[in-house]
Amino acid sequence: MSMILAAFALSLAWVQSDHAAASVPQPPACEIEIFETSRFLVCAYMADRHDLRLVRNDLDPQRSRRLDALLRDPDIERGRVRFAMNAGMFEESGRPLGLYVGEGRTGRALNTRSGHRGNFYLMPNGVFFTDGRGHPFVVTSADWPDHAADAVWASQSGPMLVIDGALHPAIQHDGPSRRVRNGVGVIGEGAALFVLSLEPVSFGRLARFFRDGLGSENALYLDGVVSGAWVPSLPRLDLLHRVGPVFVISERERR
Repeated sequence: MSMILAAFALSLAWVQSDHAAASVPQPPACEIEIFETSRFLVCAYMADRHDLRLVRNDLDPQRSRRLDALLRDPDIERGRVRFAMNAGMFEESGRPLGLYVGEGRTGRALNTRSGHRGNFYLMPNGVFFTDGRGHPFVVTSADWPDHAADAVWASQSGPMLVIDGALHPAIQHDGPSRRVRNGVGVIGEGAALFVLSLEPVSFGRLARFFRDGLGSENALYLDGVVSGAWVPSLPRLDLLHRVGPVFVISERERR
């Protein structure tokens, strides 16, 4: 087992046994994992240790919409950032294609359209969100109304990769489409893993990695081709593509 997954499992075990989370070794922000010969960057978020927020890149026409725009964002403390990664799919302008919730306020309503082409509309699609405790969840868009009142941050994308332990029924085992892709999966209670493939992979391999490699019961596809990450500790800052909404995960400020 890798360092990030070992520390992750230890942290979850300590939290569940009511020990002090501060006594648990901090896992690295991100590590490279190999699954079925493909390499993936795996980044850990734990609600008891980290802060998560979403940043929109479409509201300021002067913003570059590349990940380095985060370096100049006055609302982000660069010294506390663990990693950042593109969130749900977006329109050409950078506007979220589906649901967007920021600090408990809905900035874009749930997109319930169907019958359109594109990965977003390969039903069921879904929503990643965190609640007032910072706990992360992945739910299908059909189930979203039951959770909407709890959300502080939320991003809709699609398709779902893993649904209650089952792979999305429309995803082929190892289809011909190969792209750099990223997604997010919930692991246990209060924790999530964000994944970015480091080489082109199929939907099927990414979905199996979440379920079989990482043990995620519910995982959501975020995007492909434009997928990228900023990981200060590596260091890594992907600048090839413009992005829409971005997840930023930071160390919680100790008081």
